[in-house]
Amino acid sequence: MKPLTLFKSLADDTRLKCMLLIKDQGELCVCELMEALDQGQPKVSRNLALLRSESMLQSSKQGQWVYYSLHPDLPTWVCELLETTLQSSPETISINLQSLEKMGDRPERLSLCCD
Repeated sequence: MKPLTLFKSLADDTRLKCMLLIKDQGELCVCELMEALDQGQPKVSRNLALLRSESMLQSSKQGQWVYYSLHPDLPTWVCELLETTLQSSPETISINLQSLEKMGDRPERLSLCCD
């Protein structure tokens, strides 16, 4: 991955927060990201598709829902950059994480909305 590609992709607030939330949580479905970001499905999906097209994310489909995780072939320096950003600026996604936590019991919620 070229640095310019990464930084252009992460220059958008929605895409940056998606990457940081997924880095923090390991894997998130579209409905979780919609809740965390307080954004509609079209906007979230459009940004996720761009990140996937740049091989920054991978997706897996379960029923009607798509789950996203960091692409396993991301260079180490990209993963380190994301981790450093999380550690040095937790406020970047703190409100988003609070919104995610308010969704209730996540394993139960996952079985209800994401299967």
